[in-house]
Amino acid sequence: MSMSHRERVRIALSHQEPDMVPIQADFTPEIAERLSKHLNLKETGSEAYAHGISQLPLVLNHDLLNSWHGIATSYYSGPEPTYTCEWGITWRWVDYLDGKYTEMAKHPLEDDAAFATYKVPDATDDSRYDSTRAMVKEFGDTYWTVGAIPCTILEACWYLRGLEKFMMDLAVNKDFAHALCDKVLEFYRPVGLKLIECGVDMLWLGDDIGCQRGMAMSPDTWREFFKPRMKSLIDEFKSANPKLKIAYHTDGDVTEVVPELIEVGIDVWNAVQPLCVDLQMLKREYGDQLSFWGTVDIQETLPHGTPEEVEEEVRERIRVMAPGGGFILAPTHNIQIDTSIVNIMAFYRAAEKYRDYPISC
Repeated sequence: MSMSHRERVRIALSHQEPDMVPIQADFTPEIAERLSKHLNLKETGSEAYAHGISQLPLVLNHDLLNSWHGIATSYYSGPEPTYTCEWGITWRWVDYLDGKYTEMAKHPLEDDAAFATYKVPDATDDSRYDSTRAMVKEFGDTYWTVGAIPCTILEACWYLRGLEKFMMDLAVNKDFAHALCDKVLEFYRPVGLKLIECGVDMLWLGDDIGCQRGMAMSPDTWREFFKPRMKSLIDEFKSANPKLKIAYHTDGDVTEVVPELIEVGIDVWNAVQPLCVDLQMLKREYGDQLSFWGTVDIQETLPHGTPEEVEEEVRERIRVMAPGGGFILAPTHNIQIDTSIVNIMAFYRAAEKYRDYPISC
């Protein structure tokens, strides 16, 4: 008898083998719309960076459902060519291929003096959590529910300050950098606790601390500014619910600090880009302590490969990462606008073909 989506993920994240490998994916708005039309859905919304649940993860048989909160929800939050989000960041829409994306045009803390009067959004606004409560109430018995609060420290800081300025702050303006890190946690700490109160199974934190080859900063800088704050945050979250799982998103190669990610209480590493890291080594060295969520390449295979190459990648990822549990199969980021519906459906067909335990592919 097949398991519920929720039980499947729970067992997998307990480093045991469920009935089949859990799956999940996110999409850019354009891909969500195309895929919804391909599947003849009336609704064409995307779940990514949105508070509510769209039809897509339900129809595509995903095992995890996400409700998003925080600065990442600003990405697509205004229809105007230029808009300002609740964090005071000015965004603009930019044409790309046959779609659009948003980029930051102005950062509210570019001027040091602005910090003294800056306030993060109001985390106590109870209406902020209505969609998460609705998700848990409707789907919490059958799906693994996730409160997504990425861009938790590093990215929130540089979004507010500007990337170049904040990276310089980490080196030569350390008091300001520490103060800004603490400032953004004035939002993320109470939001995480509120999502736990709503009943989510997992919190999904994250910051892109990695690049394609190595980390975006020295490990010592990460240890000074971000590691202790992550540990404090996770300790508080797990104290509120000892059964809670913590997922953490970072792109790139962060191999140098993987043992320390485990040390601070991270249960699941999301993205795990195959062009950046040695998947076999990660599974061998850390697979009994850390679960992996992702691994299917969106840089080359999904957008530029053949359907057969997509199938082979899915098969290989399951072969390497799924034995013993501790694995959620997913693309390594939102499926992008340059990816064909043919290849997306090849991903799902391959997942259905190879995901049953015991793994035999």
